Amino acid sequence: MEIVQAVLALIAACVGFALIARHARLPYAVILVLGGIVLAFVPGLPHVTLDPQLALAFFVPPLLQASAWRTDWRAFRGNIRPILLLAVGAVLFTALCVAAVAKLLLPGLPWAAAIALGAIVAPPDAVAVSAVLRRLPVPQRLVAILEGESLVNDATALVLYRLAIAAVAAGSIALESAALSFVLVAAGGIAVGWAVGAAAIWSFRRLDDPLLETAVSFIACYGAFMAAEALGFSGVIAVVTTGLVMGQMQHRVLSPQTRMTSVAVWRFSEFVLTSLIFILVGLQLRGILERIADRGVPELAGLALAISAALILSRFVWVFPSLYIPHWIAGLRRRPREPVLGEAMVVSWAGMRGVVSLAAALALPLGFPERDLLVFLAFCAILATLVLQGTTLSRVITHFRVEEARAAGMAPDEARARRQVARATLAEIERRAEDILEGAVARDLVDEYREKARVFRGVADGGGQAELEARMRIRLAALRAGRVALLDHHRDDGLSDELLAGIESELDLEELRILRLLGATPGK
Repeated sequence: MEIVQAVLALIAACVGFALIARHARLPYAVILVLGGIVLAFVPGLPHVTLDPQLALAFFVPPLLQASAWRTDWRAFRGNIRPILLLAVGAVLFTALCVAAVAKLLLPGLPWAAAIALGAIVAPPDAVAVSAVLRRLPVPQRLVAILEGESLVNDATALVLYRLAIAAVAAGSIALESAALSFVLVAAGGIAVGWAVGAAAIWSFRRLDDPLLETAVSFIACYGAFMAAEALGFSGVIAVVTTGLVMGQMQHRVLSPQTRMTSVAVWRFSEFVLTSLIFILVGLQLRGILERIADRGVPELAGLALAISAALILSRFVWVFPSLYIPHWIAGLRRRPREPVLGEAMVVSWAGMRGVVSLAAALALPLGFPERDLLVFLAFCAILATLVLQGTTLSRVITHFRVEEARAAGMAPDEARARRQVARATLAEIERRAEDILEGAVARDLVDEYREKARVFRGVADGGGQAELEARMRIRLAALRAGRVALLDHHRDDGLSDELLAGIESELDLEELRILRLLGATPGK
């Protein structure tokens, strides 16, 4: 019963922190990490100890699969070179820089343990970055690069992390052996992830039930991770691969109801898991500080500042040469223009660390050299990037004018896509108008669909935006009036709750569609 109460209390705290973040207009992760620190020092709260194996195996797989599921594969593939330069090159470079600083300041720390610390803090978490970028008119290519980086960099860092822990246990590891292991565990993870993803798709085609299909998506998530780890491969890469496979096939094999159900369930799961890991780390901080108190506040503060500075500066050191040098070498020049200084600044500053780094820090084995100190340093580095970079990224974007003009209302690309849909639906109705049995009904619908096709054609051709918005506003007002009438009928004439829920869900879906077309926020 105590566990249930504790979990409910933590979720309630998550909701409170989310409200604070909304009112303060700050990234949610910043408030979570600060809130976790506050909770850690509240008198009377129990000390929390989290099983290291549970931290990585329970929290990380669903968060990674959710990101992979949403990935725009075409944008990812189109920006593969800068994504890999950041997700592989920057992560390895950052990990080595942090490890070198840690080894310099802590000479007794084994190199493998120092590299483990570097691997923990190396991968940026683009969840908070995306939350900032999507509120501003930032070039979509920049968003695609940063989100694509976040999909792969966790895999790179956690493979390195795993090798470093193995090296500590073995006493040493040869560089050639480590490089070969890196390739093998990555390739094996891809193979396992693809197999699990294919099996999940096979199941989706046969289940035809939203609840069961959503459950299978979670089974696939944890199944890919556990199967890969059991075979000695990278569970993280397996999960990412599974998510990519399912994400690309969802539009063909899942029903509309399943897609809506899975989105709602996965968003809730992401919220709870992300929130819990931040708060759990905060709750463990008090015990960690008590165990490393013999080092003194000045020494701990100096170590934390040095590691955080190395983490932030190393990304700048990597990003600028990696963006500019290929354009200076004629053989590698792929774009007609030089990289923009502002874009390089944004990419360099968009290095907030997050939930995967926290989970990796907690997953360090209990007997690991200087475990408590490494967890403390990782927590401080994550805190520094979230608070410093997370609260100022929007200002950097504005200062360097890394923006692109966006037309109000529906974008031309969306209008062209909707025009294609309208053309196809109109053609089918016109075909059915010749049918002996259904022709009269189809002919009644032709004018409606012709009008819809005309409006979207106008928007796609650069006009008709005002007419579309007026139509949507009128439809929205009529829809809401209909909902009021439905509720009155339910209250006065005894309409059953089951019928009310069914009709209301149709109205809700239509309202969400109209609000999206108007660019409004649902629920406002």
